[in-house]
Amino acid sequence: MASTVLKQKTSRSSKRQAATKRQVEVKRDEPQRVPTDDAVTIIHRRYIEGNPELEAYLIEERERLLLAGRIYDLRVNAGMSYAELAKKIGVPTSTIVRLEDTDYERHSLPLLRKIAAAFGMRLELNIVPMTKKEVRTTPPLKPHD
Repeated sequence: MASTVLKQKTSRSSKRQAATKRQVEVKRDEPQRVPTDDAVTIIHRRYIEGNPELEAYLIEERERLLLAGRIYDLRVNAGMSYAELAKKIGVPTSTIVRLEDTDYERHSLPLLRKIAAAFGMRLELNIVPMTKKEVRTTPPLKPHD
C-alpha cells in the first residue's frame, strides 16, 4: 500500500512537471504584459499604444518638454531671471517665457545657439536611428504649408 501511495505522488508530480514544461514551451506572438498598477502605464496601454498618430504626438511632446526644461534649468541654475537672459541674448523677455513653455513649437536654431552661448555652451544636434517601435509607429511626414 505504501508503494501505491508513493507511485501516486510520483505520478502527480510528474504530471505537474509535464504541465509546467508544456507552459514553458508555448510560444507567443506578442510579449506577455506584466500586470501593473502604474496609472501612466495603464493610460498609455489603453489610449496611446498601437495608435501611430498618438504615439508620434507623444514623442513630439516629450521632445518639447525636454527642450523647455533644459532652457529653464540652465537659466535657474545660473540664477538668471527671464529679463536677464533675454537682455543677454538680445530678445524680448516674452521670447524666453515662450521658449520655456512646453507648448511652444517655433524654436529656431540661431536662437537656441544664442541661449547655449549665454551659458558658455554650444548647441549640439544629433540625428540617430529610430528604434524598431518608432519606425513602426511613425506616421509619414506631412509637407510643410
